[in-house]
Amino acid sequence: MAKVKHTVHLQDREKEFLKLFDTLTYSRSAWQVWEDLMTVMACSISNAVDRTPEKFKRREEQYESAIKRLGGVETPAQIFNIVVMALEENSDQDFLGKLYMSLNLGSHWHGQFFTPYNVCRMMAEMNFDDGMQAEVESKGYISICDPCVGAGAMLIAAANAIRKAKLNYQTSAVFVGQDIDRVVSMMAYIQISLIGCPGYIIIGNSLTNPPTGHVLFPHDTEGQEVWITPLFMHDIWEMRRTKELLLGLFGGTVTTQKTVGKGHYFMFFDFKEQEENHGRQEIKSGI
Repeated sequence: MAKVKHTVHLQDREKEFLKLFDTLTYSRSAWQVWEDLMTVMACSISNAVDRTPEKFKRREEQYESAIKRLGGVETPAQIFNIVVMALEENSDQDFLGKLYMSLNLGSHWHGQFFTPYNVCRMMAEMNFDDGMQAEVESKGYISICDPCVGAGAMLIAAANAIRKAKLNYQTSAVFVGQDIDRVVSMMAYIQISLIGCPGYIIIGNSLTNPPTGHVLFPHDTEGQEVWITPLFMHDIWEMRRTKELLLGLFGGTVTTQKTVGKGHYFMFFDFKEQEENHGRQEIKSGI
């Protein structure tokens, strides 16, 4: 099988990724390998924190099938580590989206051309003004939705724009993305999870099956599949969901507040702690 031609200038982490990626494409197409890698990474994150029985079983089966096709755990684990390191070193980038386009995997038949990250950054910074600060102070958080999320570039840019505005996006914003393409939706899920964005990604048609209900209570509806990020299960979001439930039951004003130190960010998540607490999270949050 011919080598995939990489068409853009690549940084060191991207080169490391593609070097390992190429070792998996000798007997399978680049698209097949990419799809399996995204499945493995997304399911690894989701099943570490979301123990909803039906979802967990389905994603565990998807993970096992993809790992088998990839020939084992070792190379996918190394590739996942590169993605983690790349986003830890620089969260202000669309790492997977750039690689996806460099491999020419975008579906031009469906008009799939990712917006360059620099454009996303400019758009995000233009849209965040004093009104954002006022809404956060009044409500506690803002919600950001991209109905054609792709690999999540706009949500990533929004997170970084919020941080530049001296706000902690992990406690002051909910990030919601939706896309009809399953593979790119998983790419978005992986990236916003790893940079610590609370929220969720919906796989489904934004026109025929848009998200409904309260932003703090995502749920699968017909034609949708919801992937919840680890940070959306943090205690501060748990308390906000509890507050909304109490307000819905009793009305009036409920004062439940928990603060997180200014400038304190959770880049990743504690698998062991989430494992121990998953039962409590499911019961209280209703997710």
